[in-house]
Amino acid sequence: MVVPQLVHILRTLVTTGYSTEHSISGVSDPFLQVQILRLLRILGRNHEESSETMNDLLAQVATNTDTSRNAGNAVLLETVLTIMDINSAAGLRVLAVNILGRFLLNKDKNIRYVALTSLLRLVQSDHSAVQRHRSTVVECLRETDASLSRRALELSLALVNSSNVRAMMQELQTFLESCPPDLRADCASGILLAAERFAPSKRWHIDTILHVLTTAGTHVRDDAVANLTQLIGEAQELHAYSVRRLYSALAEDISQQPLAQVAAWCIGEYGDLLLEGNCEETEPFQVEEEEVLALLEKLLQSHMSLPATRGYAITALMKLSTRLRGDNRRIRQVVSIYGSCVDIELQQRAVEYNVLFQKYDHMRAAILEKMPLVDRSDPQVDEGGKQNKAGAQLLEAAAPAPTEPQADKLLDLLDLLDDTSGPAQRLPPLDPSSSPGEALVHLLDLPCAPPPPAPIPSLRVFEREGVQLDLSFMRPLEIPTLLLVTATTTNSSREDVTHFVCQAAVPKSFQMQLQAPSGDTIPAQAGPPITQLFRILNPNKATLRLKLRLTYNHFGKAVQEVFEVDNLPVETWQ
Repeated sequence: MVVPQLVHILRTLVTTGYSTEHSISGVSDPFLQVQILRLLRILGRNHEESSETMNDLLAQVATNTDTSRNAGNAVLLETVLTIMDINSAAGLRVLAVNILGRFLLNKDKNIRYVALTSLLRLVQSDHSAVQRHRSTVVECLRETDASLSRRALELSLALVNSSNVRAMMQELQTFLESCPPDLRADCASGILLAAERFAPSKRWHIDTILHVLTTAGTHVRDDAVANLTQLIGEAQELHAYSVRRLYSALAEDISQQPLAQVAAWCIGEYGDLLLEGNCEETEPFQVEEEEVLALLEKLLQSHMSLPATRGYAITALMKLSTRLRGDNRRIRQVVSIYGSCVDIELQQRAVEYNVLFQKYDHMRAAILEKMPLVDRSDPQVDEGGKQNKAGAQLLEAAAPAPTEPQADKLLDLLDLLDDTSGPAQRLPPLDPSSSPGEALVHLLDLPCAPPPPAPIPSLRVFEREGVQLDLSFMRPLEIPTLLLVTATTTNSSREDVTHFVCQAAVPKSFQMQLQAPSGDTIPAQAGPPITQLFRILNPNKATLRLKLRLTYNHFGKAVQEVFEVDNLPVETWQ
């Protein structure tokens, strides 16, 4: 066996001192040590016996190597990478994470960048160990180097969970206010995703989204407006608070278009609550009807307003015609002016609203009443909830038993068992009053297995410079609301793809669990691919959308791609 011989050679290099002929900065032949560690990494991958043989040696190298010189840091980095790739002991992996944490304090920017990249790879498998260095990672957000701050942002977002969401969001929002323009979109998107997933309360969630909209409204995702309006609509107890906050924010700045759209919608829906002025959760201020109408007219006339924003504003004015106690002549005058607008969509709305005033005024109040709340007792929602617990149990049964450091990770990923659904439904007994023919049909049906479902076609969702990502799908017969997605990444180029990380997100109504990938390196020329399994529960059978983030190194460059997959086969969610 080669492994014991390699272990013996490396132990000799580490323990017997060094010769001046081969030493560099006091480290005995670091080039040979690095090559041996790389070979051990290959031999120990997915091999329990070889990994156990080298565990003690790796711990010895990690604790005895001098870190004051770059040669020692190079050996330590290879040691950490080897520990990460083999089946190492839990304590050894914690030691590797701590070494990377010390690298974050190094003055050399290259070493800090390598540490952040390595921790980003480890955060999925050793979340609790990486979590101990959260404060150091957050400090790296203030780096002037763009590549360092980007890596620190990605790692900070990956560290957010339900226990630290308030503190981490405060740090990330502070960073959002001063971050470079090329990072603002990623930061805003990450904050919104984390807030949607780990929000401790609806009010906190609304405040967080409002802060992002006021700070970087032009950089948020396209669905941020729809998500916030739905969130406010569901929180009936926060309607007065939300409309007052949004009115104040809009009065200060009408240039942020997503903020203006949400504010116009909210003022149109709950303008009567704005005028009442009895909200205890905000600073008291009095708003007059004329001020509200003037603000919406200003939004309509602003050259910064997009056509969609003007549509929100004119609809808000129309809805206020049934919520305000004063005369509607000013609103009718504004609406009639836009009946000849050059924008076709806005013109059509204004014409229809004019007809509503002139011919169907008796129906105006009923047509423009408040949007109904989302009914959580919908039969489809209840039916999906009954299968939720069974789906979670299937996920747990299919997943391998996690090691101790992974426990926090699984708790952070999903809380699949929080649904208080009833016991699993049983087959109804045969009705004795049924006819013999019906009973025969039941008897004939019992021994027959259900027909296998038609295969779901696979989908290629990414292709760049020889790197392809394909998604294949399978739905278990036992749990129709569960979808198993296998992401397969291949490389047909002439250069290896290294440090590959695939992250995924789904809408809030879904539940997803990411399994650890099969590796992080894709050899060139159609070498072995990387596979990763996503388990997605869709209790409401809603339309499935995936948002993917890929980071990797290729042709000597760091690549990051963020994209949304909204063309999944219908069979994946129906």
